Amino acid sequence: MRHLEDRSFLFLVVIVTAVFAWIVRPFFGAVLWALVATIIFAPLYRSLVADWGGRRNRAALFMLLVIVTLVIVPAILITIFLLQEAATIYAKVESGQIDFGYYFVQLQERLPDWAAGLLDRFGLTDIGAVREKIVAGLTNSFRTLAGQAFTIGQSAFSFVMTLGLMLYLTFFLLRDGDELSGRLGRAVPIAPGPRRQLAEKFVAVIRATMKGSVVVAILQGAIGGVIFWALGIQGALLWGVLMAFLSLLPAIGTGLVWVPVAFYLLVTGAIWQGAVLVFCGIFVIGMVDNVLRPILVGRDLRMPDYVVLISTLGGLEVFGFNGFVVGPVIAALFMAVWDIMTEMRSTLAVAPFSAGEDDERRGSD
Repeated sequence: MRHLEDRSFLFLVVIVTAVFAWIVRPFFGAVLWALVATIIFAPLYRSLVADWGGRRNRAALFMLLVIVTLVIVPAILITIFLLQEAATIYAKVESGQIDFGYYFVQLQERLPDWAAGLLDRFGLTDIGAVREKIVAGLTNSFRTLAGQAFTIGQSAFSFVMTLGLMLYLTFFLLRDGDELSGRLGRAVPIAPGPRRQLAEKFVAVIRATMKGSVVVAILQGAIGGVIFWALGIQGALLWGVLMAFLSLLPAIGTGLVWVPVAFYLLVTGAIWQGAVLVFCGIFVIGMVDNVLRPILVGRDLRMPDYVVLISTLGGLEVFGFNGFVVGPVIAALFMAVWDIMTEMRSTLAVAPFSAGEDDERRGSD
């Protein structure tokens, strides 16, 4: 009877937890980023609490001000500048100042025969048609945005609400995080050793992802944008932001942007600009990733690049933008769980052998 009651209660716990997760699912992003912000800024928060005589509320409020100043305000300003530059580029495309057809003709005239044959096979040799498709695509995109102004307004309201909820949760997670983590640890039915290892791995992956990915992405995007601006390439801010996002993908990242642009410059006769971009792409933008990421990450996250790449792509596909954090975290926990399993099996395999040796020694004595 007791066994049946335990199973029934366990079933109830699972059902209630699943329903609660379903209820908070629309705010998954707010919860995730509040947790990330708490993990990143927790050391500074604890230092402030110690310096201010245990005043946790004041320290948590100050940390919210730091987060808004260092993260949220710059992100909003960059978004505004990005939209302004996109509108400027669109106006230049409509007025003919930016002519994709001309760029395409330049590229086509200098391509080798096999590359020209590929363009012909895909129907990309008709310059007028290509120009019309590009302009029509941009026009339709802006018309769609204008026609869905109400939807955009709703999305903006949703963003503001999510941001407010994230800051609200961050305050309480900073203030009460130690108590909450202790209660959660006592409730989870996992042995203390593996539970501690998993918790440490989770925190380490979050910190490593943010330090190693976000900081490197910002630096690579900024450096790439400055290089594009110095070379006189249109839309330097757009290219820089695109490189920052793509740099979240290890190994291939920013090369998806600067390699095609460098190829175009070299093929169309802008030799020195193309050579400078290739040099900066390999020895400046690339070295930021190769040198700075190991320094920032250290030993917090020791996963192969291919695991990070696959988990990041899979996370982005399943969870959207949040996936660049969720994907590597799940991959790291997957590897940690199997490492713990291997250690436990090794311990169990050695223990009987050791016990048998002790019995033999007692018998011989």
